[in-house]
Amino acid sequence: MHPRTEHLKQQNALVLSHLGVHVRDIEKMAEFYEDVLDFTLTDRGDVGNLKIVFLSRDPNEHHQLALISGRAEGKHFNLLNQISFRVPDLKVLRAFYQRALANEFISEMTAASHGNTISIYFRDPEGNRIEIFMDTPWHCAQPLRIQVDLSMGDDELLASVEQIASQQPEFQPRAQWAECMRRKMDYH
Repeated sequence: MHPRTEHLKQQNALVLSHLGVHVRDIEKMAEFYEDVLDFTLTDRGDVGNLKIVFLSRDPNEHHQLALISGRAEGKHFNLLNQISFRVPDLKVLRAFYQRALANEFISEMTAASHGNTISIYFRDPEGNRIEIFMDTPWHCAQPLRIQVDLSMGDDELLASVEQIASQQPEFQPRAQWAECMRRKMDYH
């Protein structure tokens, strides 16, 4: 393990900024992310013989997602596991769930909880897995994945997730877990 230098210990010294994804049909993919996930196209252009489209949902970020042409046909192994997006609450999560279900190009829709989140998973038009999640107030040991029913009311859904999470190792309030992680990471 490398020793941490003082400038790397600073809060926000390293923050996930964006993700680049090679795609086959850049126009279809850009339209999908704009229509289903409310991204805004911020820029587009060419890099050599590749086309690139920049998308963002944050006005302070030029791009959170870069779509780059050139994904090879016939490749069956996708190097990308998933693209994950955090939302603030169940209302927004459910809105994206409905929006994604209404899109003819998505596949493999599922709703699940990891105890520390409530998530939806689906595949975009080219098979990349998308996760949209909201944090719960709890932490428990991972991995954990249980199916959930988003048609349940907020209180009922959260109570069922808490009940399952509370039976798992390391169950604790998220804030307590985060404090342990701050100490572990020597994060100021």
